Amino acid sequence: MSDDTILSKDHWLSIGEIANRSGVAASALRFYEDQGLIASRRTSGNQRQYQRSTLRRIAFVQAAQRVGLALAEIKSALDSLPDDRTPTRADWSKLSKTWRSRLDERISELERLRDDLDGCIGCGCLSLQRCNLYNKADRLSERGPGARILNVGIPGEL
Repeated sequence: MSDDTILSKDHWLSIGEIANRSGVAASALRFYEDQGLIASRRTSGNQRQYQRSTLRRIAFVQAAQRVGLALAEIKSALDSLPDDRTPTRADWSKLSKTWRSRLDERISELERLRDDLDGCIGCGCLSLQRCNLYNKADRLSERGPGARILNVGIPGEL
């Protein structure tokens, strides 16, 4: 018999079992729980127990993080799943289709980075007129000398 045949949907797993089966550290599982991404119940000895279906949620979180989604976006997506039953393949499929445009954006960004990176590798200051990554048309020169991106912070805040 397989594990799925033996274990009912109401079967609860310890944090160690979930960590072992998911490949995610127990500390990360506690963090995911603090963020509202997964839920547990407590035993009389105050130990965490998770439903076996939590393994799917953990896999979803890991996949979403690889795509580049922020934890708030992941939580919002998970919140759209049904609470009264284990999500079905159709539920997961519907949810993952919303990633398609996000993936297309990431692919485009990575292709631009790949294509433009060789012109920027040696400059260091990121304020040359020819920098197509962060400083098109040398607009950062208006903010003064030096590595303006390093002084300002995230490139999206330009």
